[in-house]
Amino acid sequence: MKTLYPFAVILSLSFVLSSFNKAENNINSHKKTSTVATVYNHSDADVDAISNDFFKRYSDLKKYKSDVMSLYKNRTLGTIWFDEDDINEFGTVLYEKAKKTNDLIIPYQKEIDELFSTSETKLSKTDADMLLSSLYIAYAKKSIADTKKKVSYDAMLKDFLNYSTIEEATATTSTDAANVKVEYDQYYKLQDVLKKYKKIERSNKWKPIVPEETPYKELRPDAVSSTITQVRTRLYLLGDLKTDSKSNVYDRELMDAVMKYKVRNGFKPNYILAEEHIKEMNVPLSDKMETLKLNMERCRAISALIASSDEYVLVNVPSYELVYVKNGKVQMTSSVFVGAPLTKTTIFNGEIDRIVFSPYWTVPQSIVNNELKGKIAENKNYLAEKNMEMVNGQVRQKPGPDNSLGLVKFMFPNPDDIYMHDTPSKTLFDFEKRTFSHGCINVKMAKELAVAMLKDYPEWTQAKIDKAMEGKTENSFKLAKKVPIYITYFTSLVNENGEIGFYQDVYEKDAELTTEKSVTLN
Repeated sequence: MKTLYPFAVILSLSFVLSSFNKAENNINSHKKTSTVATVYNHSDADVDAISNDFFKRYSDLKKYKSDVMSLYKNRTLGTIWFDEDDINEFGTVLYEKAKKTNDLIIPYQKEIDELFSTSETKLSKTDADMLLSSLYIAYAKKSIADTKKKVSYDAMLKDFLNYSTIEEATATTSTDAANVKVEYDQYYKLQDVLKKYKKIERSNKWKPIVPEETPYKELRPDAVSSTITQVRTRLYLLGDLKTDSKSNVYDRELMDAVMKYKVRNGFKPNYILAEEHIKEMNVPLSDKMETLKLNMERCRAISALIASSDEYVLVNVPSYELVYVKNGKVQMTSSVFVGAPLTKTTIFNGEIDRIVFSPYWTVPQSIVNNELKGKIAENKNYLAEKNMEMVNGQVRQKPGPDNSLGLVKFMFPNPDDIYMHDTPSKTLFDFEKRTFSHGCINVKMAKELAVAMLKDYPEWTQAKIDKAMEGKTENSFKLAKKVPIYITYFTSLVNENGEIGFYQDVYEKDAELTTEKSVTLN
């Protein structure tokens, strides 16, 4: 992509240019026409009259008139700095950056400050948008004052249509600007949630839930409490409720909303409102938005690989969930449990090359040394009782329904010897926090995953799979086409229904990234 201006100038301006493209996409997709769009769909004479009226009323901005109007001219987009009736994220960042710029005189600052205050403004959306466009021009002119180059802001806008977020624009160098698009669509889903949360934040409706009773007592259906009223409002803001009746009764409507909230956030699906749920609902919006941004960056790290895979398995550690995708569609999902904090599951990408039915389990020497030696010393029949045997100095467990790997495992070569497998310990999937293993991934629906992955292999009929999983003889099958596997760490994800989920930072990786970011900035 060609640019005509020094990189320092581009970097200082590009954070706002992306807003035009985003706004245009939003308006095109929703088929909405805003106030400014209506204004600039009039004849040239009408446009002149409207712009003359604006700059007559805001006479200090006349010197910016030509540049401001160039942003709207010959464009089908409506407002630049608004999403529906609220100032968008780009308008907010423009305002914050302008306020921090030394020696920048903000034209009509009182009116602009009013736009970002909690009080209602008397300005029309058209006036507000044009005031912010004028602020953009003032900010831009100061930023490029030393370059002595004539700048066409509309032309610069067209050069930067590849940018989609402020973070991308400010973090990208001129050499990789053409590659900023993120292929993994989860990125854009998280971005949409981020916009929604910023809108909630600006509405000033997010208030802490203050329980009626201290110490807190669990709330169940039919309970009557002021806490219920607050929970109802919170779930309405988050979209789990369509309306807010303000009722203090834990009724059927709220039961459905609580269940929806719990399922999407990885809680045990029941109607009990425990203290931990209130604490989760009270996490500040600012913290939630930081979590969204961290996970958007994680999407960037794996996007190219995901985009090139027509079939893959994705395991997300914080949500304890596996997703199998083929031909762009989710074929199945399954609960999993993963490594304990002391034996964390490694986050990496690999390729599944084998499915092993009725597997042996060769017990890692660390487990033999730390756990089995003492038990064997106490009970000489321990190995036989556990269907184990000693082979070439190593302990292994024979195939069978009680084998620790269950009746099928999925192999993908890696230096940490991590793999996925079935498990006889099905009750462990009933826990909310499922960090039980020594690092491997235990899959609740392991058989269903094997069946789904073998659909392209006609020799593997259901009858053959059932026989292979009888637990008598190990049977290893090498896949003709390796299946990519992504073991990820997303603490927020948008599901197939468009619902956002936030999950526990079980390995404290978010905390580490936040600390690193803070150290870098300081």
